[in-house]
Amino acid sequence: MPSPYRNFTSTDDWQQVQHNDSQHAVRLDLALLDRGLSDSRSKAQRLIVQGKVSVNGVVVSKASAKVSDDDVIAADRGDDYVSRGAYKLVGAFDLFFKDGLRPPKGLRCLDIGASTGGFCDVLLRHGAAQVIALDVGHGQLDPKIANDGRIIEMSGVNIRDVEVGDLPFRPEMIVSDVSFISLTYVIPVIARIAADDAQIVLLVKPQFEVGKGNLGKNGIVESEELREQALRNVIACAKSNGLDVRATGPSPIEGMHGNVEYLLYAVK
Repeated sequence: MPSPYRNFTSTDDWQQVQHNDSQHAVRLDLALLDRGLSDSRSKAQRLIVQGKVSVNGVVVSKASAKVSDDDVIAADRGDDYVSRGAYKLVGAFDLFFKDGLRPPKGLRCLDIGASTGGFCDVLLRHGAAQVIALDVGHGQLDPKIANDGRIIEMSGVNIRDVEVGDLPFRPEMIVSDVSFISLTYVIPVIARIAADDAQIVLLVKPQFEVGKGNLGKNGIVESEELREQALRNVIACAKSNGLDVRATGPSPIEGMHGNVEYLLYAVK
């Protein structure tokens, strides 16, 4: 959240702490738009003026301030997403922007483990052309998401059983937030069904990767070593299935009961 940080009210003040390569710098309002943190330039400018945008932990109030791909930008938009999990994908778009991840504008997407539709909500708000909402459960999608004409609902479907011919298209972007299954079972399917050059964002949940015997109270993976090993196993699986793992990082919010989770960005 931007509010805990000091506010720079002039571009000169901000530029004193800037360390950007001017050849690659862009205006802050345009950067918000490029990263999918705002739906329009006017909204981006409004957020900036209201002091709701921070760059590298510093609130910046000038839309013309220059930022680079390496800068971490956060925007408090007050969004009312259909689930808390949506903010994990929002965080991924900002975290991995410098690594080449772009918003899904105009892309045909697949959300694996859609549940109530938090990830779908993010994809739709950022211009996805179509989104397949796939989940092994039934009737979980929030009506707001289910009634969007761009949604193709695939309820009661186990991702492990999916073949290319089962989908209306090869997804150009795939996002995943699955529970009670290891991603090592999901990744081979993703590699098989994804379009060439598809962008892939996976939420890695160590609590479903390390085995029940390694879980502490309330299903928490307390060992940092085990958590990191779980992430390494998922990375190795992705690479062995031909995916180009571009970056990993921490999820911006914790999982159930406070579990530490990770985000992984890959390209087919």
